Amino acid sequence: MSKNKQNFKAPVEKNETYQGEIVDLTHEGLGVAKIDHYPLFIEGALVGETIEFKVIKIGKSFGVGKLTKIIDQSPDRVEVKDKAYAQTGTMPLQHLSYKGQLAFKKSQVENVMQKIAKLPDVPVYGVIGMENPFSYRNKAQVPVRKIKGKLETGVYRKNSHDLIPMEDFKIQDPEIDKAIVTVRDIMRTYNVKPYNEKDNTGNLRHILVRRGYHTGEMMVVLVTRTPKLFPVSKIVPDILEELPNVVSIVQNVNPKKTNVILGQEVIVLHGEDKYHDKLLDHTFEISHRSFFQVNTPQAEVLYSKVIEFAELTGEETVIDAYSGIGTITLALAEKAKEVYGIEVIEPAVEDAKRNAELNGVENVTYQVGAAEDVMLEWSKEGRSADLLVVDPPRKGLDEQFVDAVLTMKPKKMIYVSCNPATLARDLALLVEGGYTAQKVQPVDMFPQTSHIESVTLLTR
Repeated sequence: MSKNKQNFKAPVEKNETYQGEIVDLTHEGLGVAKIDHYPLFIEGALVGETIEFKVIKIGKSFGVGKLTKIIDQSPDRVEVKDKAYAQTGTMPLQHLSYKGQLAFKKSQVENVMQKIAKLPDVPVYGVIGMENPFSYRNKAQVPVRKIKGKLETGVYRKNSHDLIPMEDFKIQDPEIDKAIVTVRDIMRTYNVKPYNEKDNTGNLRHILVRRGYHTGEMMVVLVTRTPKLFPVSKIVPDILEELPNVVSIVQNVNPKKTNVILGQEVIVLHGEDKYHDKLLDHTFEISHRSFFQVNTPQAEVLYSKVIEFAELTGEETVIDAYSGIGTITLALAEKAKEVYGIEVIEPAVEDAKRNAELNGVENVTYQVGAAEDVMLEWSKEGRSADLLVVDPPRKGLDEQFVDAVLTMKPKKMIYVSCNPATLARDLALLVEGGYTAQKVQPVDMFPQTSHIESVTLLTR
């Protein structure tokens, strides 16, 4: 143990109560108070507030406090809908006004542009928010457990697997919330056994519901431990009678003792393993496993920005890396000469091809493979593109992918990001390689949470 570590003594004591002013929010939305330059993270506190808090954890570089009293309140503070939502972490920013949330998200993007990307001069526009920042999620996956002898649906308490029963999730489409309660009640009627995680016994593990925002079509997925679901001959007609918009009922079997929700085995109980929704006037077939943006109206805002930044004339060759089931690809294809989509998940590529066919789009070609491998291959072959669109997962772009971009030198690049920190890291590399970041447009896809999506335009 180094001498420094041994001698480190925090200026606060565990379980003691202190007073302090909140000077900042972390990227997760926790309030930051400082005592003798030592930062303490306090959930539920807002910038500018003077609060009383109890220290619950002391670490070498920061401590954690629990808010006990607000002495001086922020004008941005709003009434919390219900304490339960704070316990579950589904709406970590619910105590911050929506205007305040949008300002916080903009500053998050600005901070990383300055500190990580070292690009303080790139304009970051105001976040495009929603008129109603609730009821937006078009998909829900709800755990099922036994509580007080009853089959219950709800949400886990933060950092645990204790289920808190909940019927109104606030951020989900209310029709989905109703459907979950309906399915729960049918399961109770037939004494379906809820899953017991500790012993890996019982049967019904999760209820998933997805609903088309534009179509109203619904899909119900019952995740069970065993293929047996008794009495399925009564359960299915009951669901269809109670929920006439259900076009698909799927049983997904997951026998493993695991945190992963879905298993490999699929039994279609009604219809096919698909429902439909629209995005920017294109129709998509979505299976129970497909990735589809959970906030349809804001996804349309996001993709419209991509199209606006692209300024396509109809003559361009475009590459859409991380193309999924083709949501951005089809929007680009409408305005470009030729679009190439890259996607690592094979069933998603099958879906994407079907979706192109479904919409009569013929100028799209899909390639199965990891985006970094395919890009490297293509750049070696001397292929080029007028526009490259990337929409990577939270971890951002692979180094090999960035190298391939710098070899291929597409004239324009649009980076759709769901994580400002990895976006900033990647922009620094691209700028170093000869690109100029022109502008960043953040879009609020997940109101009441600290997540923020953005669209960045780069040119060579």
